[in-house]
Formats: sequence, C-alpha cells, structure tokens
Amino acid sequence: MSQKRKNTGIKYAAALKYKQGEDDAPRVIALGKGTIAQKIIETAQKHNIPIHKDPDLVYALSTLEIGQEIPPEMYRAVAEVLAFIVHLDKKAAEKMGIT
Repeated sequence: MSQKRKNTGIKYAAALKYKQGEDDAPRVIALGKGTIAQKIIETAQKHNIPIHKDPDLVYALSTLEIGQEIPPEMYRAVAEVLAFIVHLDKKAAEKMGIT
C-alpha cells in the first residue's frame, strides 16, 4: 500500500468482519476518527476483539465505505492482520490449556 498519509495526531480506527466460507472477502463494518475511533477501539477491547495497529492500513481502509468488501489490492495487508489474529488466538488457547 503506497498511499501518502500525514501524521496529524488524530486517531483513526477501522473494524473488519470476515467469516470463512461465508464471505468472499473481509468487509468494513466500522470506520472512524477522533472520538468515534476511540469508541471503536473501546468496543473491541470490551468484547476481547484483537486490535492490530497499522496506521497505513487504517488510512487505506478509511477510503472505503462501511459495508464494502476490501479490494484485491488490500488482500495481502489484511491477510497479515488476520494471520496476527490467528496467532493471538492460538497463544490464548495454549494459555487456557485448549489445543
């Protein structure tokens, strides 16, 4: 992803949803900046949803509409996030003795 982004100090957040076998690609379910971004993050934390910080990716996702599937040029970046989440899930399962 090679979009230019200014560091304004404003917090941005995006939330994605993907169900394997049901969705063709991950879909944007929330976008926000400032206070709305903070609410998205707090909601994720409240529901134990993993958070991955990637300013360039969230900037690119902010160009999409809520409900829109991510375009093919974002697949690789989002796949890396999903791999990160799978890794976290495995670590959590190991800590709880679930294999």
